[in-house]
This record gives sequence, structure tokens and C-alpha cells, in this order.
Amino acid sequence: MIVDAHQHFWDPARGDYGWLKPDNPIHRVYLPADLRPLLDEAGVQATILVQAAPTPEETDYMLGLARETPWILGVVGWIDLLADDAVEQVRRRARDPLFLGVRPMLQDLKDPDWIRQHALDPALEAIAAEGLVFDALVLPHQIEAIAELAVRHPRLPIVLDHAAKPHLGEVGAMGGWASAIATLARAPNVTCKVSGLLTELRPGGSREDVVCAIATLFDLFGARRLLWGSDWPVVTLAGSYQGWFELARDAIAAKDPDAVPAVMGGNALCIYRPDQAARHIRA
Repeated sequence: MIVDAHQHFWDPARGDYGWLKPDNPIHRVYLPADLRPLLDEAGVQATILVQAAPTPEETDYMLGLARETPWILGVVGWIDLLADDAVEQVRRRARDPLFLGVRPMLQDLKDPDWIRQHALDPALEAIAAEGLVFDALVLPHQIEAIAELAVRHPRLPIVLDHAAKPHLGEVGAMGGWASAIATLARAPNVTCKVSGLLTELRPGGSREDVVCAIATLFDLFGARRLLWGSDWPVVTLAGSYQGWFELARDAIAAKDPDAVPAVMGGNALCIYRPDQAARHIRA
């Protein structure tokens, strides 16, 4: 099974996508009917829907879409991890088989070290105890904080979104990113999404920069700790769904052809509660 482990739907009229300004080319409604033809073209059978607004209402909105759409395996949603009842919120969400993980959108927070505070420990421990996944949406300068988190919470499954958004094609930027990623990759509870890389290309960057970044990730995480995602519709700012699918698949195949099934689907099923996912597809 080929699984897109990172895609979005949204309706700007809902009013909670603070980052999505009217002048953004993707400031429009995106729903399952828009994505389905692209999945069929690429041969993708299922997806994981990821939050794009830091509100419980958007998570409810996504869960509603997932319940209506059999090929959505589930949702990585948002929870206020500092709320007085954060642990209960995690437990309540975990009772829904379509709720697969939590993403606090760390890249958008004013404090780059927000995730380091020990006040978050009860909620993070609850995420681990409930078998949920923690998606880390961070920038390169925040990788060290995620490495610390992984050591402090060894039972917490952490998925690094978009490989921490390296500055692809920027002179002098990749060495520091690769070094930080290497440190993070030593934590066995961390996996990494091969996603969001096309939109990180700086002026003068090329497809080869993306391929080199994927090769670095493969060398560090290996075939079993990488998973592919489209980051659709954000990917359309830099290319097509099919084009990104083929680029990522071919880059993985160049490292190890036998790794393609795992990275392009199998690993996502293993990380995001495969029993529930399979049951949902059969339904």
C-alpha cells in the first residue's frame, strides 16, 4: 500500500488559519474531492490528514472529513498541551480510532524552546501512554530541542515533519542542518517525513539539492525510519503532486530499491496505528 503520510484540507472561511493570508495562492478551499484525482494518478491508496490550525475546532473538522472518507487513515490533530486538562484531552482524543497523533506547530511559536519546558511532561507522557504519535513541526534551529525531547521521553514516538525544513540550495546552510539531523537520528524513537522539501528550495537551488537532502536522510535514518508525505496542497506552490511523488520515490530507489515500499507506505502504517488504519479501510 502506498500512503501519503502528510496532507491537509482546509476552508479559510472557518477563520482559524492565521498563517493562510488572502494573498497566498493556496488561500482557497481544499477538500477530498480535490485530492482524489491526484491520488489515483500517483497510485496512492491512503493518506494521513494533518492539522493546519492550532484549534480543537479544526481537529474536529478534520475528524469529520476522515469519517466520511475511507481512504483517510486518520488525523494528526492539535491539543493545548499546557491546558489544565491536557492529559484528559489526550485520553479523550485517543478514544477516537481516527485520532492518530498530536502536532503543536512549534515552528510558529515565539519561543523556540517552548517544547523544552517540563510543564509539558504530563501531556507528552499521556501521548506516549495512549499510543499516539507526536509530530514535530520545527525549523533547523529547533532540531536540538527535539533531540532533547526524544531523550527525555524515550517512549514517545516522534515524527519530524518536513525534515525540519532545511534551507535547500542556500550556501553554507546544509552542513549545520545535516549535523543537527545526525544527532537527532541517533534517538531510536524518532522517524522523519520525506515531505515539504520542494517548497524549501531557495533561489538558485535545484532538484539535485532535494535529491541530496533525501539521500542524507536515508543515510541517517535508514529504510525503516523514513516515511513519505506530499504536504499537499502546500506542495503546489513549488510543483505538482505527481512530480513530487516521483522525485521522492526515485531518490529513495537510488539509495535502495528494496526500501521504496517501506518509505512510500509501509512505515506510515507501522507508525500511525496500523490495526486501526486497516480496519478503517476495510470498512
